[in-house]
Amino acid sequence: MTDQMIKAAFYRGNQTFTVEQKPYSAPAAGEVAVRISYVGICGTDMHVYAGHMDGRVGFERVIGHEMSGIVDAIGDEVTGFEVGQKVVVRPLDHCGDCPACHAGHEHVCHNLKFLGLDTDGALQDIWNVPAHTLHHLPDDIRMDHAALIEPVAVACHDVRLSRLQAGEDVLVIGGGPIGVLVAMVARDAGGKVTISEVNPFRLEIAQKLGFETINPAEEDLVAAVNAKTGQKGADVVFEVSGTQPGVDAMTDCAATKGRIVMVAIHAKKPEVDMFRFFWRELELIGVRVYEKEDYEKAIAILVSGGVDAETVITDVNGLDDVQSAFESLASSPSALKSLIKVGAE
Repeated sequence: MTDQMIKAAFYRGNQTFTVEQKPYSAPAAGEVAVRISYVGICGTDMHVYAGHMDGRVGFERVIGHEMSGIVDAIGDEVTGFEVGQKVVVRPLDHCGDCPACHAGHEHVCHNLKFLGLDTDGALQDIWNVPAHTLHHLPDDIRMDHAALIEPVAVACHDVRLSRLQAGEDVLVIGGGPIGVLVAMVARDAGGKVTISEVNPFRLEIAQKLGFETINPAEEDLVAAVNAKTGQKGADVVFEVSGTQPGVDAMTDCAATKGRIVMVAIHAKKPEVDMFRFFWRELELIGVRVYEKEDYEKAIAILVSGGVDAETVITDVNGLDDVQSAFESLASSPSALKSLIKVGAE
């Protein structure tokens, strides 16, 4: 037993977080206690902040799942970890007993718990997590950069399932945080990448990262893509905008036999041009979160410099400033990836 207290940010509804002390609990059997370094704010977290997920998360939840940290304590029956090691959490806790799990597809478990949404998450000093969710980090990695590994793993999964081949033309529709990461991972795989985005600040970041860009608010996207690809269209299209115009563009811009990867989560069912699928024999690929190999790939690509973490991270705030950080991100057209610095380096 211990009377140690730790600091945590609780979602209280109505676009409000409160930072409070709560009792520390030692890790249970099969768990590892991770002292949190940095936490990234993602689009799902912003949906929580906006009240779109109140029925799922409630009003006592500590959210956050994009993170980096250091092993602080180890529960019984855990092997392979030592106190002081740098780690990241792959925040998926599968049931192990549904058809998807039996088929080896634990990441799309029928009863999947997403840590930081369905359970408490990383916006606290110490986070107890199942040991099977942890990945080791290199000793020399920067912990702020390591907080990007979860979204980079999303991009690695998306690109892997696209079957992208070196030299293929790639269109990424939507230049937000995930879109930019998908673009960088696709470029690292040898794709010739163009980003479509209407936000001038995000276009500027994409150009700073060395990508060709198209602003469909200012020029015809289909004509521009055809001009870049010899009138062929994009071999691989990633729909990351979550908009109906993005869905329209994904079929219009795809080459014959092109692969379309649906990355974005749409607020309502979009209309899809099925005739275009028939006419050009297109392929639609659904992607959801990531698998173990995607996390390992994300760590490797971040360490190698294939992802420019310094440019992607646009601001850092402390845990005590979590409320203002969410408010700023909700109103800022120029932010890309915001981090919360919790503590351990």
